[in-house]
Amino acid sequence: MKKGLAGTIAQAFINSKLTPLLIAAFLAIGVYSAYLTPSEEEPQIIVPMADIFVQYPGANAKEVEGRVTQPLEKMISNINGVEYVYSTSMPGMSMLIVRYYVGQDVERSLVKLYNEIQKNMDRMPRGTSMPLVKSKSIDDVPVMSLTLWSKNYDDFGLRRIATELSSEVKKIHAVADTRVIGGRSRQVRVVLNKTKMAGYLIDPLRIVGQIQMANQQLLAGQFSANDKEFLVETGNFLTSAEDVDRIVVGVFQGSPVYLKNIATIVDGPEEAKDYVSFGFGDHS
Repeated sequence: MKKGLAGTIAQAFINSKLTPLLIAAFLAIGVYSAYLTPSEEEPQIIVPMADIFVQYPGANAKEVEGRVTQPLEKMISNINGVEYVYSTSMPGMSMLIVRYYVGQDVERSLVKLYNEIQKNMDRMPRGTSMPLVKSKSIDDVPVMSLTLWSKNYDDFGLRRIATELSSEVKKIHAVADTRVIGGRSRQVRVVLNKTKMAGYLIDPLRIVGQIQMANQQLLAGQFSANDKEFLVETGNFLTSAEDVDRIVVGVFQGSPVYLKNIATIVDGPEEAKDYVSFGFGDHS
């Protein structure tokens, strides 16, 4: 039987003493090429994303969905390159998550999103705020989670410890962001007494305005002395329940009415909004 050209070449390589040397050379070239080729543990994938927040004060979730969320969904879905639009409607606020197709240019995608929103703002109902657009990327994911637990501290105490820990972690080089999840933050609550308010002829709107005015610090002016310039600031931010107690909310029969006269001030944990569970599992 006659051998073909391929068989002849294969037989020559099998019988040749150079074949092992060629195999070793090819292996060396392959290893060297793999060493020179750039590689990443997590290859960069470009997926432009953005969160959009729009406030609509006084509207319930159904009104927000019908008058704000759905119109925004329709106009954003028409943008070239948008793959998905997710939305959440809640009382007084709408949130949308926009995701583009993989490989879309980030800057162009955000510019198109801003332009589409701006040119359609006249269609939004009166009272809505300007949309807040926060860009996201595929890298905006947590890389490490720390869980704090204790038999001696409640959720309020653990939250305060976690906040201090978060401040220290942010000092570490290359740490971009930290977020504290769970627990209850500190909150100064003002519980109004409607009977006492009626007795002093004070309404809730006045109280809200007085608290906002008291909780601010403003630049009052400046003056020079001895070749130095001094800036004068007036007011201070509220830092404790005692500061809130002393806010003057009105005048009755020639005497000032303090907030503590018509309300109960509670300095402590806020009301629970979410719960986080933690367990070690079954070790039996």
